[in-house]
Amino acid sequence: MFRGHFYHEKTRKCVAAFGRLFNDIYVVRKSGQQKVPLAYAPREKYLDRIRDNANLDTDTKVQIKLPRLSFEITGMQYDLNRQLQKLNTMKSVTSDTSKRNTLYSGVPYVLGFQLNAYTKSQDDALQIVEQILPTFNPQYTLTMKPLTKFPDYKEDIPITITGVGFQDDFQGALAEGRTIIYSMNFEMRMMYHGFIPDSNIIREANTRVFQIGEGSADSDVRLQTIQVNPDPLTTIGLDDSDFGFTTTVFGADSDYR
Repeated sequence: MFRGHFYHEKTRKCVAAFGRLFNDIYVVRKSGQQKVPLAYAPREKYLDRIRDNANLDTDTKVQIKLPRLSFEITGMQYDLNRQLQKLNTMKSVTSDTSKRNTLYSGVPYVLGFQLNAYTKSQDDALQIVEQILPTFNPQYTLTMKPLTKFPDYKEDIPITITGVGFQDDFQGALAEGRTIIYSMNFEMRMMYHGFIPDSNIIREANTRVFQIGEGSADSDVRLQTIQVNPDPLTTIGLDDSDFGFTTTVFGADSDYR
């Protein structure tokens, strides 16, 4: 659309980065230590029963084994307060040394996430929650390299916890169907980047000097041409490149036009 197809996988990378923050949560019991499984799934899915038997004739269903963690995106909102000047750019070289990529300012968005912890006992739930809350005070910032065309570009992405909810569900008898749910809401402030164009590197600039109205029929007469080239000529032409310039002046009688 507009400039052609592009896909930086930004949302996918943000989801993966958010999930990795909670991929190493444990609960400790008298019987030993247990890692809490984590998956991307809606909360309602984890409150339902799942299939655990591949036999389609019997279609046996069993309850999910707890404790368990799940998370999902809950919203996506434009962040006007972080909008930068749209024409701010960064440059990067390409595999073709005669061209360079141009990255324009990103569009700021806030991704909403909800992390849910499901347990059968209050002690397991509190262990999980207390391993998470101190990290967000109330913000934790992770650094990401989101663009393959700009491998040196790093984006700092703050993640803020906005609230914690609690729910104690019962199904059937008290001792049989209890599910304790802690829901933690987060906001991730990130940037979406558009199409990254490539352009030729300027290696020559010419200035032509004329005497106005001195030719026949009031035409202009060329006095000289000033040519400026980077030195060395093969410079990549980035903002932080260290190079000089070579200036050549061609007179009016020169064949150079």
